[in-house]
Amino acid sequence: MSEAPRFETLSPAGLPDGKIEDNAPVNVDAILQAILGRGDKRFGMAAAVLRGERIIAQGAAGVRKRGTAERITLDDRFHLGSCTKAMTATLIAMLVEEGKLNWTTTLGELFADTVKPMHPAWEKVTLRQVLAHRAGLRFEPDGLAQVFGELVGRPPRARLGTLPQQRLEIARQALSRPPGIPPDTKYWYSNVGYVLAGAVLEQLTGRAWEELMRERLFQPLEISTGGFGPPGTVNRTEQAWGHSPVLGKPLDPRSPAAELPLFYGPAGLAHMTVTDWAKFIALHLRGDPANPHCQAALLKLDTFAEMHAVAPATTSKGWVTRGLNFLATGDAAPAVTYSAGWLISTASWARGTRPGDTGRRPWHAGSNGRWNCGVVIAPEIDFAVLAACNRGIDIAAWKTRQAVKALIRTFAPKRTS
Repeated sequence: MSEAPRFETLSPAGLPDGKIEDNAPVNVDAILQAILGRGDKRFGMAAAVLRGERIIAQGAAGVRKRGTAERITLDDRFHLGSCTKAMTATLIAMLVEEGKLNWTTTLGELFADTVKPMHPAWEKVTLRQVLAHRAGLRFEPDGLAQVFGELVGRPPRARLGTLPQQRLEIARQALSRPPGIPPDTKYWYSNVGYVLAGAVLEQLTGRAWEELMRERLFQPLEISTGGFGPPGTVNRTEQAWGHSPVLGKPLDPRSPAAELPLFYGPAGLAHMTVTDWAKFIALHLRGDPANPHCQAALLKLDTFAEMHAVAPATTSKGWVTRGLNFLATGDAAPAVTYSAGWLISTASWARGTRPGDTGRRPWHAGSNGRWNCGVVIAPEIDFAVLAACNRGIDIAAWKTRQAVKALIRTFAPKRTS
């Protein structure tokens, strides 16, 4: 009887002798260009590959604005959409470590003094359930009409007051009504839930979510390009512009059609370069205790474990959200779970060599209909891929998914006996 093969080491795939240069990252412009094909005259993308805290490959291809010749570069800022949710959850985790919150703190405790009357069904819903999309909160503040309006470029209705006041008003409206489904029975993706999370941060700190992001994430991680809303300048193309879904029309960065209202920030309005985004991704890659080289930064290892924990499966009938996830990432199977800003599933390529390794991988996709991005983290092999595109949830989502898959095939460590 032959002995079963033993997988004792990991080496990078797709490179000569399995080696990666110690200095400059590998240039992957050609890979991205091949994926864009003739579409590179209509939009563009940028991507990065991480081994631990180090970018081992990076590249950009395509144009900043349809109808112009300016090419996308690694200095271009991309809208991250719902990939912002993990950042909001990270801020929540900081307050948990400081003793100002607990994962099991309830909405009743958090909003007792500010939401009156609160529907009784919300009183026992926990913060953990909100961040896992298991609270029963609606997808958008103004319902399905808003969802379809966003797809055709019609912005939601304007709201009055400062951004913290607007978020608190959304919390009041959401929590005064009964849940759409009974809390903690099904996964039901909700941007409203993360707007509420932003309101929680603002109530407990007295600071706007945007200020907390800059001071507690961007500055410590040396993210110099972080901002909110659409990047770029009116009548200039020194940065990438977003493009409308389906038709691909370039959108003036200050046009109401270019972005969702800023109160959405905690649910999905951060922007930055992919190389700056990689700094945040590296924080979670190395913070996961399943990483053989794990190291705590900003948060404790136990806290990262809580944020990346496998939760109840996404057994809801939310086929639209799962369909969009599949379009963006190719992964929306029933075994997918959600926890604190991350979808979580397993893959054989992401499995490490230690006993008990499962190939668990946190991942997410993000889009506001004008931009698209995706990230996959494989802690057990100390590896991550992230890609962003300046067009929305049509052909660009497919191209972003192709880019992520191509970079995984090329650079993910492979087992060798």
